[in-house]
Amino acid sequence: MWWWLATPITLARAPIDPNDKVQCVSYAPFRGEQTPLNAWTHIEADQIEQDLRQLKQITDCVRTYSIENGLDQVPSVATKVGGLKVIQGIWLGSNRAKNFEQVATAIRLTKEFPDTISALVVGNEVLLRGEMTTQDLIAIIRSVKAQVSVPVTYADVWEYWLKNREVYDAVDFVTIHILPYWEDLPVKAKFASAHVEAIRERMAVAFPGKEILIGETGWPSEGRMRDGALPSRTNQARVVSEILALAKTQKFRVNLIEAYDQPWKRRLEGTVGGYWGLLDSVRRQLKYPPGQPISNFPFWKWYMGSGMVLSVLVFAVAGITLRRRPWTPRFSAWLGVGISATSAGILLGIAADKMYYESYGWGGWLQWGALLLAGILSPIFCAQALVIGRNLPSFLDLLGPREGRKWSKLSAVLGLTVAVTAVIAAETALGFVFDPRYRDFPYASLTMAVVPFALLMLNRPQIGVRPIAEAVFAGLLALSAVYVLLNEGRDNWQAMWTCAIYLLFALTLWRARAEQSQG
Repeated sequence: MWWWLATPITLARAPIDPNDKVQCVSYAPFRGEQTPLNAWTHIEADQIEQDLRQLKQITDCVRTYSIENGLDQVPSVATKVGGLKVIQGIWLGSNRAKNFEQVATAIRLTKEFPDTISALVVGNEVLLRGEMTTQDLIAIIRSVKAQVSVPVTYADVWEYWLKNREVYDAVDFVTIHILPYWEDLPVKAKFASAHVEAIRERMAVAFPGKEILIGETGWPSEGRMRDGALPSRTNQARVVSEILALAKTQKFRVNLIEAYDQPWKRRLEGTVGGYWGLLDSVRRQLKYPPGQPISNFPFWKWYMGSGMVLSVLVFAVAGITLRRRPWTPRFSAWLGVGISATSAGILLGIAADKMYYESYGWGGWLQWGALLLAGILSPIFCAQALVIGRNLPSFLDLLGPREGRKWSKLSAVLGLTVAVTAVIAAETALGFVFDPRYRDFPYASLTMAVVPFALLMLNRPQIGVRPIAEAVFAGLLALSAVYVLLNEGRDNWQAMWTCAIYLLFALTLWRARAEQSQG
């Protein structure tokens, strides 16, 4: 299984070719906890210089978006480093005072570094955000053009250029953003480069006579699926490689988003927002060094080894339990142990990988860490319960009146594991119903936890009164799963897998609780 999951891909063109530099990349210098969302964040020139000296090895140009947080130092540092042009950004918004400051500083920098700043981008997606009228934007663009000698443009998603065609007359060239993953109808990775070319040709027809710069394009390496658009390392490498090859063949300019992964964007856009970089944010190294294989799971041997250890541990717990309490379990019990051990062993590496990349802040680490722990404990303690013929404990066994509890160490741990899994499953399910855009699908850890619960329920059926808590959780999960399936679409296998586990868990809670309440 891991050999198949981790099989590297071979590309006709390396994503980063040392003999053929990337034309331009979007650059933001923020590392770790640094974020432009805090006005007092200021990046030192030394840090910017470290980045630009590294980026100089793979590109001749960087695009910036603002002059705040120390980004006004980029032109001077680029001049010092040498060999780098800067497409200087001016961030516009609804705050007129800040707009004036941005414009004034950018004009000053352009005059001070005329050999480094190759163009000015007056505003980035300000029309998309609805923070400025078209006429106000045009007025600012024309004011800037009158004061500088470099070309001036405006950057926005391609649809917003079509909706605001009057901006065309104010700019020297048209800068469009084409992000196949973020399209209203998401594009699969294998069709991404063709989509970029089709949109570029459409825009060339709509805006003849001026150059079309693709100001942002790329693909994320981590995050949730949107329809059939899957973020992954191999997909990112493939899309970048194909777009760069296309740009070289068709002779158009393109700027990739982005140089480094930006963790701070995850606060705004979820996991996927932080992983568009050509270089990772922790080691500050190329994700896909030239000549090295490209795999979705570079550490697959560690994942496979840890999964094998967990599988062996599940069987060992079952065997040790029988030695202490000898009796003959039914065949279905051993079948349940085998399925639990196998599924948990296969998915442990995927679940750990997802937890590492998808946990953001203490809340994220706590939530996904707790779910992964539940996924590890569930097959172990369910194996013990299966071979000795115990039932899955109810919430009343764990939290009900003291005189009604059927307490034991096994029931306490197993009951707590069920409760934690139910709470996290319910929270994520409701999240996909009310605010799904940036949420990740916890299919791996959730499967590790829920499958043993379901097998334990099927192995020891009973009849009794259905507790209200289990019924509420079951109904919530079932209804949410149906809605999410309809909302996400059949091409999103992450959503389909997650919803299948929601439904399995709902069935387990609905039936198992009713059957176990009498003991």
